[in-house]
Amino acid sequence: MLENPKRYTITAALPYTNGPIHIGHLAGVYVPSDIYARYLRLQGKDVAFMCGSDEHGVAISMKAKKEGITPQEVIDKYDAIIRKSFVDFGISFDNYSRTSAKIHHDTAQEFFKKLYDQNDFIEEVTDQLYDAKADQFLADRFVTGTCPKCGNLEAYGDQCEKCGSTLNATDLINPKSTITGEIPIMKSTKHWFLPLDRYQDFLQKWILVDHAKDWKTNVLGQVKSWLDDGLKPRAVTRDLDWGIDVPVEGAEGKKLYVWFDAPIGYISATKEWAAREGKNWEDYWKKDDTKLVHFIGKDNIVFHCIIFPAMLKAEGTYILPENVPANEFLNLEGNKLSTSKNWAVWLHEYLLDFPEKQDVLRYALTANAPETKDNDFTWKDFQARNNNELAAVYGNFINRVVVLTHKYYDGIVPTPNEFSEVDENTLAELKAYPAVISSSLERYRFREAQVELMNVARLGNKYLADEEPWKMVKTNPERVKTQMYVALKIASTLAILSEPFLPFTAKKLATILNIETNNWNLDFDQWNFVKPGHKINQAEILFAQIEDAEIQKQVDKLEATKDANKAENAVVESQKETATFDDFSKLDIRVGTIIEAEKMPKANKLLVLKVDTGIDIRTIVSGIAEHFSPEEVLGKRVTVLVNLAPRALRGVESQGMILMTNDAAGKLVFVNPDAEGVANGALIS
Repeated sequence: MLENPKRYTITAALPYTNGPIHIGHLAGVYVPSDIYARYLRLQGKDVAFMCGSDEHGVAISMKAKKEGITPQEVIDKYDAIIRKSFVDFGISFDNYSRTSAKIHHDTAQEFFKKLYDQNDFIEEVTDQLYDAKADQFLADRFVTGTCPKCGNLEAYGDQCEKCGSTLNATDLINPKSTITGEIPIMKSTKHWFLPLDRYQDFLQKWILVDHAKDWKTNVLGQVKSWLDDGLKPRAVTRDLDWGIDVPVEGAEGKKLYVWFDAPIGYISATKEWAAREGKNWEDYWKKDDTKLVHFIGKDNIVFHCIIFPAMLKAEGTYILPENVPANEFLNLEGNKLSTSKNWAVWLHEYLLDFPEKQDVLRYALTANAPETKDNDFTWKDFQARNNNELAAVYGNFINRVVVLTHKYYDGIVPTPNEFSEVDENTLAELKAYPAVISSSLERYRFREAQVELMNVARLGNKYLADEEPWKMVKTNPERVKTQMYVALKIASTLAILSEPFLPFTAKKLATILNIETNNWNLDFDQWNFVKPGHKINQAEILFAQIEDAEIQKQVDKLEATKDANKAENAVVESQKETATFDDFSKLDIRVGTIIEAEKMPKANKLLVLKVDTGIDIRTIVSGIAEHFSPEEVLGKRVTVLVNLAPRALRGVESQGMILMTNDAAGKLVFVNPDAEGVANGALIS
């Protein structure tokens, strides 16, 4: 491990610009990386926090085809949405770039060219899947088929989303083109491959031996699985019409594979930032006293722990990452987050329903972060985190301290008298928290660190509850001065410690306390921000209660998404055998009204109905009892097949059939004559 680095390069996985950002992205990558970067800056560290839009590859091309627009229009649209979401949620990148920028194209091509000139690639002519109808080679995501490892019928050409296996398109069983639906053929094409097998021994030692104690177990486990399987050469070029041109002779019409160019985006983003800030970018990528940390989700572990390090090692002048604290996946209400199925909480939509509650979401996601295993986000848990922790503990403590300080001392910090044993013990416990939280953050245990942050607020609440200054002020006002001084000390400490986790709240609290919160100095004796005579401002609510109705609205929105997905994926039954006009004319379909209804005894599915058909009143037995109660159907206008041959059901003769269908959720609905003026007995033809 690198001790006392001179500078830090922190990268957050580049988001694809084929859609907005959702809570899974925030929980897995961007909140933890932002907490870490903010914490280091508070310590006065030299930090380069880099990210940018990943704007090449098949995902963009697919989106463009689907929406009938150009790839450039796709990336411009979503780059703007993503940038705004990051700003709105306080993700404090030092630079957020784009892989479509010229500086990135140049950097990626230079990187490729150096490896090419060093003979680090293997050049091969291979057979690839080709869609003859579309007249193009099929990149991974333009192919689906059966996964050879788990049998999933809808695996993509690069990955099976069911079992998580990384694949090549040619591995798929029964592949088909997603562009035309055609079965692809094999066709020869030339490409360049990075021979990962050359780096097997290096990676084995560097990760599984040298970093066995400081890397997360989920990361080590996935890396070991890959290495145990044996690394193989991997193509770095593709036959595509969107991306970065391969800068060598004989590569016309070919692009750099997106997995090769995307991580180089961290480097080009640093170059862009350094040029703007008057810094030397190479210090952040090529100096041994720089600590490089990649924040990613588990689907990117192979790229950042095997492929990108192999690229950096091959190039020869770059440092390697000190850590890759990858998180697992966040699920939503028990189901996997899915962009394509709209099963997500989108950041830009969240702020419409919960304005100025960015920190509540940051807090809830950190509290439930999928640090070593998949975790689940639920709206009920979100509400509980806000109401029972942020509002009831944190907000309550701050409000009491500030209100009492204004009530007793007009907002002026009092001069303390002699500290009691309780005061001394409380201040000693408070003094330990910065180092405790720092230790957790240094080990990338953000959930653990946030628990300790909340324990500072709990310490304050307990101190006030035990000391009861609102009672003591009547009998010993001098003692209350010391109590309020200690409480204000806790509050100001909380303001500083909160900044990485709750930046918007920390800013509000700093304004209330009239202090600066830009220094996390582990020498706690220097944390004296509320000296006697210091004037604080008026209290304001930091966390409002979130009501049940607000949560129900979100649950209903997700239920509507489920129904929409069912409707979109509903299988429409094939047309039945052709009927002649004479066949249809035999059917006597009339409008009727249900005038009586009761459940069939000892039958869960059947209702016995009396129906006014306009020509008579008859009994019809209908299998709708699992969907409707007798009370719900009374008075319903219905469509009735009246000349159906009678049939005895459980001893009751049914004299017709009521016409029904199913909605998107699978619930039965009546085929109803809703127009006014349609009388019972009206013939449908």
